[in-house]
Amino acid sequence: MALASNKTVVFFLKLAVSSLALYVVFSKADEGQILSILKSIGVFYFFSSVLLYISAQLVSSYRWKLLLPEKFTVRRLFSIYMIGAFFGSFMPGIIGGDAVRAYYLNKKAKKMSLTLASIFMDRYFGYVSLMLIGISAAPFALRYFGDSPYRWLMPFIFAAFITGSILFFGLQIGKKFRGVSEFYEYFIMLKTQKGTMIKAVLISFLVQFLNFGIVVVLAAGMGEKIPLLLLFVFLPIVITITTIPVSISGLGVREGTFVILLGLIGVRPEIATSLSLAYFFSVFAGSVPGLAFYFALTKKTDRTGA
Repeated sequence: MALASNKTVVFFLKLAVSSLALYVVFSKADEGQILSILKSIGVFYFFSSVLLYISAQLVSSYRWKLLLPEKFTVRRLFSIYMIGAFFGSFMPGIIGGDAVRAYYLNKKAKKMSLTLASIFMDRYFGYVSLMLIGISAAPFALRYFGDSPYRWLMPFIFAAFITGSILFFGLQIGKKFRGVSEFYEYFIMLKTQKGTMIKAVLISFLVQFLNFGIVVVLAAGMGEKIPLLLLFVFLPIVITITTIPVSISGLGVREGTFVILLGLIGVRPEIATSLSLAYFFSVFAGSVPGLAFYFALTKKTDRTGA
């Protein structure tokens, strides 16, 4: 009872943060112009971005397969990925996509520690590639930041990521926590598979480039051309900030970050907000097929009991 009550309080706190952030963003941008810009994107550009998102999920499923010692088909993992994306998009703040993925994978794997460890590393390798892209492009993008203090955001985020990785993997501070300690058995096994880790990182680069492509395509649909080098720095910052669980699916926080960062190169708040919302809507639409996968997997489970 207390747990359910705490979850309700957390949900409404996140809702308050998203609402406040959106209020601040819309107070600086004309809502009518935002709607007009969103309408101008066009069906071709929008559905191209949706296909890029789904493609990123498919490639991510192959990475996840590499990280699992048991044999799962890419098809099954892709269906679980899409189901997780659907619940994460349509029930934000209530149930996370990774929690759904863990539930469905564990029904087959029957070992929750392995399931959670594989999902953690799937996310981790994705973040490794994101950080490498961001920090590699940062020195070449300094001219866009000028004297803004935001020029230190990417180096700070990268340093925090390296510090966290050393603490978790090097010093193994996670062993002090019950449940997490079992992860290290999986990590020790994965550490011996250098080829698998290299493949996972390389695949993660492809996933990130597909995600960058979503923003490029949507911006093109608006008639805007944002330097790709700049996106290599801006998007890792945006993704990192919106990953912090203080809002509903990053809503409001993501838009505010887009407005601040793109404002450094003179992009109007209306354009930045529209681009962020269009990205959100494309991910939202791209997760809809997850509902079909959910019904198909549920039907199969009912029929086979597996």
